[in-house]
Amino acid sequence: MFFSVAGIEVNPLVPPLVAMAVSFVTSMGGVSGAFLLLPFQMSFLGYTAPSVSATNQLFNIVAIPSGVYRYVREGRMVWPLTWVVVAGTLPGVLAGAIIRVRWLPDPGSFKLFAAAVLGYVGLKMVCDLLGACRSMGKGAAEERFRTLVAAHRERGGSGDLPGVRVVHCSLRSVSYDFYGETHTFSVPGVFALSLAVGVVGGVYGIGGGSIVAPFFVTFLGLPVYTVAGAALMGTFVTSVAGVAFYQAIAPLYPHLSVGPDWLLGALFGLGGMVGMYLGARCQKLVPARRIRWMLAAVIVFTAAKYVWSAL
Repeated sequence: MFFSVAGIEVNPLVPPLVAMAVSFVTSMGGVSGAFLLLPFQMSFLGYTAPSVSATNQLFNIVAIPSGVYRYVREGRMVWPLTWVVVAGTLPGVLAGAIIRVRWLPDPGSFKLFAAAVLGYVGLKMVCDLLGACRSMGKGAAEERFRTLVAAHRERGGSGDLPGVRVVHCSLRSVSYDFYGETHTFSVPGVFALSLAVGVVGGVYGIGGGSIVAPFFVTFLGLPVYTVAGAALMGTFVTSVAGVAFYQAIAPLYPHLSVGPDWLLGALFGLGGMVGMYLGARCQKLVPARRIRWMLAAVIVFTAAKYVWSAL
């Protein structure tokens, strides 16, 4: 089947099956699959035009809603954090789209940029797996949460576990209670970080959740169980804006493929939606640490391969 916008010919079963496999594995490791689908499109499908970024964001739009719904139902969506993330990443992703089209249309230059993003994500995963970042708070936060859950059950807690309760909200800071502990973050700080991540996400074609979430957990000390929903929602909103913006500016660049390949992106998204659901169901059956080591190895290898080919 020929995809006219992407300019590639591929069996229509390949995109959803690959997206399903990628999302199945990455969802069990707590990592989005969008940042791995872009290298697949570039290296294996030969889709290197700027529109690949928009097509990759279209994957997020189709695949993410089921995850957001789950976090809302479980009461783990920190809405003030969510809206600050959205407010920061939204203008950033639009700026990133302009940078991608105007200054990084060349596949070689874009591969170097992609290598930098993948290198960061991969090395961050290795750092976490080796325990080098535990002293900064991530391991302690997760351990506190497990202890609080066990105590809740020992006290005879039943039904839904207690969710997030916002206790303070202003333009300077937000505090929320989760399992008896209060966590606070700076609104201007989160906004600035989200803005920078939005630019990266707009260029690369991801919402930025896989980049911003580790910062929240490692440097701000926020529990990963409350950060994931906000990062996922931010990724969804900014992906919608990114796809719309790429499509809107496409007529300004008649000699470039800028707008998303809607059919290809939808096929990736449908596969990702199934993969995320199956990954969530099977997570307890597979050692998460083994999965994350495998992901880290694939990511670092891909980044090194891009640097080698670009140079």
